Amino acid sequence: MFDKAKALEIFEKLYGKGEVRIFFAPGRVNLIGEHIDYNGGYVFPAALELGNYVLVRAREDNTVNLAADDLPGTLASCRLDELETKRGKEWGAYQFGVLDELLKLGIKLCGMDMLFSSTLPFGAGLSSSASIEVVTAYAALKLAGAELSMTEVALLTQRAENNFVGVNCGIMDQFACANGKAGHGMLLDCATVSCQQIPLNLDGYTIVVGNTNKKRGLADSKYNERRCECERGLEMIRTRCTELKNLCELTEDDLAEYDGLLTDETVKARVTHVVSENARVIESVLLLKNGDIPGFGKLLNASHLSLRDLYEVTGRELDAMTEIARAYPGCVGSRMTGAGFGGCTVSIVENSAVEGFIAHVSAEYEKATGLRGDLYASNASDGPVELC
Repeated sequence: MFDKAKALEIFEKLYGKGEVRIFFAPGRVNLIGEHIDYNGGYVFPAALELGNYVLVRAREDNTVNLAADDLPGTLASCRLDELETKRGKEWGAYQFGVLDELLKLGIKLCGMDMLFSSTLPFGAGLSSSASIEVVTAYAALKLAGAELSMTEVALLTQRAENNFVGVNCGIMDQFACANGKAGHGMLLDCATVSCQQIPLNLDGYTIVVGNTNKKRGLADSKYNERRCECERGLEMIRTRCTELKNLCELTEDDLAEYDGLLTDETVKARVTHVVSENARVIESVLLLKNGDIPGFGKLLNASHLSLRDLYEVTGRELDAMTEIARAYPGCVGSRMTGAGFGGCTVSIVENSAVEGFIAHVSAEYEKATGLRGDLYASNASDGPVELC
């Protein structure tokens, strides 16, 4: 939970007394549609009540100072005309990359003292980095008196992560953090960056996020490798279907027709996951509209199995937590969420079973893995906001 008084105390010790503005941007959980955003597919994320806060004060010079309330001192500092020196993956690069993109748009930024405070577990697959990027952009825009749409904010923060930090992420995380709506999931077409807000209609059920506490750094994972494998698959199919832009333009019937073109078995497995997962997202939204929550849960289970067997991005900890979750009465479905290789699961659980579910999965997961799992009920929330 965010402790405003403590954060203000830390800010004043670092930067002195004076007026402070506080902003928040949520993290996100992807309900279904994994590893298909960069293949032009549909994804279905929701913003979380957990996220990143930033306390900000404008400076009279053009220096930006960054700190975090869980780490000592000022962690990074840079003049706005020297941001290029901060390119890479060191702490602060996400924030400096966002500022660099804002400057490229011609937005006149001021120097800032910034203190970040997070209620998201870092490296758990809930988009802590995208949340930091979005709250940085939102705060900087407000201090500059400038306006951008939330879609523009999502796109510029994605560019910052791609070009400044060096992580070849898709658009989903930044878009979900920027465009959240309470009680809704976002059916996002990643090929066109168009979105429908879909009421979750989870009457009688709760979303439970489970953190395996198996850390993974996205920049150092096999994420880029999977993207390359998908690009190879696209090139193979394009030898016959020359106008194909993205793998997710294919239906499952199309995939059967072009099966012989996928001569590499690993690439075939990756492409099969992508096409089938895209179909699951579309079906899941129809089921939610019809109030078929058990059917939605079955699709979550199928998604996890595909990510485990075809895309190979789960691992021992994620598999253990989802298997324990699915076996508990009242849980209708469970899957990994995020890039994988550790991180979080998302489960749909009957309201009356949530308390017992959390206690049981936590205990059994620790027995199975030796790690303590953190599970908590979650509601879908709104996007970035200024708190004061």
